Amino acid sequence: MTTTVIERKWHSTTEVAEMLGFGLSKTKMLVLTGEIRSVKVGRNRRILPAWVDEYIQRVSADAEGWVA
Repeated sequence: MTTTVIERKWHSTTEVAEMLGFGLSKTKMLVLTGEIRSVKVGRNRRILPAWVDEYIQRVSADAEGWVA
C-alpha cells in the first residue's frame, strides 16, 4: 500500500502572520486592503503560498526603488 502525503495548498491568516513575522492584526489588515490576496471559504480567509510570495516580491521591489 502506498502512502500519500497531502501538501498544504493554502494558509490561514494566522499562518501567514507567523511566516512573515507580523502580528495577526497587521496581517488581517493587509488582507482586508487587498495587499495580500485571499479567498473566503465559509467564514475563513485562505491565502495561496504564491500570493504570499507575490506580496514579498512587491514590497521588496518597492524598497529597492526607494532612495534615501
